[in-house]
Amino acid sequence: MKRRYQVDMLRDLMINTYSIVGFDRKTHDLGVACASKFPAVGAYVPMARASIGAVANQSWWNASHSPEALRLLQQNVPPKDVLARILRDDPKEAYRQIAVVDREGRIAAHTGRYCQYWAGHRVGKFCSAQGNVLAGRRVVDAMVDTFESAGADLLDRLVSALQAGEDAGGDMRGRQAAGVLVVRRKGGFRGEDDKYADLRVDDHPEPVRELGRLVRVLDSDMLHRPGSRDLCLFQGHDVEELQRTLKNLGFYKGPINGTFGDRLDLAVRSFEHANHLWQTGSASRPLLEVMLRRTRQRRKQSSKHR
Repeated sequence: MKRRYQVDMLRDLMINTYSIVGFDRKTHDLGVACASKFPAVGAYVPMARASIGAVANQSWWNASHSPEALRLLQQNVPPKDVLARILRDDPKEAYRQIAVVDREGRIAAHTGRYCQYWAGHRVGKFCSAQGNVLAGRRVVDAMVDTFESAGADLLDRLVSALQAGEDAGGDMRGRQAAGVLVVRRKGGFRGEDDKYADLRVDDHPEPVRELGRLVRVLDSDMLHRPGSRDLCLFQGHDVEELQRTLKNLGFYKGPINGTFGDRLDLAVRSFEHANHLWQTGSASRPLLEVMLRRTRQRRKQSSKHR
């Protein structure tokens, strides 16, 4: 009997955390974000498959529940029935906490009555926030409210919601790790897989903020989402120099006016892709950084000769 209990302990791991699952009805992205005073929490809680669903699995964590939930979602079983099936014969159902979202944006969540206090979940519009050992209900409320009010795409909405949960008190034991997983059909590197974003902070004093920084790095070097660039940093003569250079190279056909608008942004992206700068990831905002550096060097040189 003692040996069996030890085996169960290896299979069942207590993960006190807070998380949010979400769906984007425009892009059909699915994803999970999580944070905890548990190291490498992003390696355990999230699991998702493009065009199928996403699962946040925590509290008295069972490794088999997430893949089984995704298998049932693939068979078009509604999330509510998915949870009913995987928990029906589970002797530790009262200790489990799990949330599921499917490819249609339908949500189901379960918080067992023996999850450590404060524990609970809130299902919102295309999202569900849940957690245990939290500072209080305000944590999940802040996450859902932020997710529903944000206008960005799913990746930013999940991370913003996670930060809102952290700001509301988060894990009452402190902070250590965070992670976010977003899947999109052929949304991965060069379209060769479905992992649009898969980022983890395994051990850090400010894991959620660090996760946000990693999202910005991913944006600059890989995703190049509209509106993701720090356009306010590029203005006046710097932008004029960029416009002239790209116009001479045949990538930009707009006016030389020192304004970083949509036409210049498209020209920058076209130049990056044509020169494989998006693939090398040699620097954040590679072309812009190079252009600014050259512009500032020219200004210094010209000022010295005056």
